[in-house]
Parts: sequence; structure tokens; C-alpha cells
Amino acid sequence: MTPPAQAGSHASANRVFRTALRYSALLALVIAVVGGVVGWSVDGSRGLTSAFIGTAMALVFLGITSVSILFANRWSGQEFFVGILFGVVMGSWLVKFVIFLVLGFILKDQPWVNAPILFGSVIVGVVGSLVIDAVVAAKVRVPYVSDDILPKASPQDSDPS
Repeated sequence: MTPPAQAGSHASANRVFRTALRYSALLALVIAVVGGVVGWSVDGSRGLTSAFIGTAMALVFLGITSVSILFANRWSGQEFFVGILFGVVMGSWLVKFVIFLVLGFILKDQPWVNAPILFGSVIVGVVGSLVIDAVVAAKVRVPYVSDDILPKASPQDSDPS
């Protein structure tokens, strides 16, 4: 199934998710710098590496949600949009959960990882991203009217009898 050219490609909600992605990337940069400094001062290169891995995990996992919604919005206005949106978002959450578990099991016993620093970076990224999402959603201006294209009225629609 290919997305239609006109439907949803300029959905007004896309602005919310793009703005959240930009601010989340900026947050990840701040976490990488601060976490890197803290990690280096606590555990040297091992702490620095752990902070960077935790920051990357947080950025990727949180970005997947916005990207999946932006992808699904390409079908906005179509008959099966809700099903497509639900399938894409739930599928991306399932993929994130499985990848998170796999990475957790792989990284937990590695000698070159400081688990508390990695965990702290992930938690700060998650909480920070939730704050960003809430602030962006509260401050963004989205029109009250739909951006779906309505069919043209037929002459029979204007006949009052």
C-alpha cells in the first residue's frame, strides 16, 4: 500500500512531532555533554562511554515514536488511517521494547559499561523528552479545523426539497 500524494503529507499535527524531535535532539546533546563530563569524572573513559551509550539509547528510543507517527500521518484522511496509525505506533513500541531488553541484557555485564551512569543517562533522556513533549504540545498552535480535503458539493446537496 503506497501513501497517497495529497492526504496527510502536510497534516498540521506533524509540526508538533517535528518540533519535539528538534528539541529532543538538543536535549540529547546537552545530556551527552553533561553526562559525559559526569561520567568521565566518576569513572574515566568507562563512564564517558556509558553516558554516550545511554544518551544514544534515549534519543533513538524516544525518536522512534515521533518518527513513526510522522510516517503514519502520511495516510491521514484515508479510510483506514486509524488502523494504520495504531499498527505503526504499536509496532514501533514493540520493536523499541524488544531492542531495549536485548540491549539491557547485552550491556548489563560488560566490563566497559558503568551501569548506573548508563541508566541515569537513559532516565534523564526519558524524563526530559516527556517534559519536552508536554511543553511542545501545550504551546504549539494547531488549527481547530481539519486539514482534510472535502469532496466538492453536488448540485443535489443545495436543493432544499
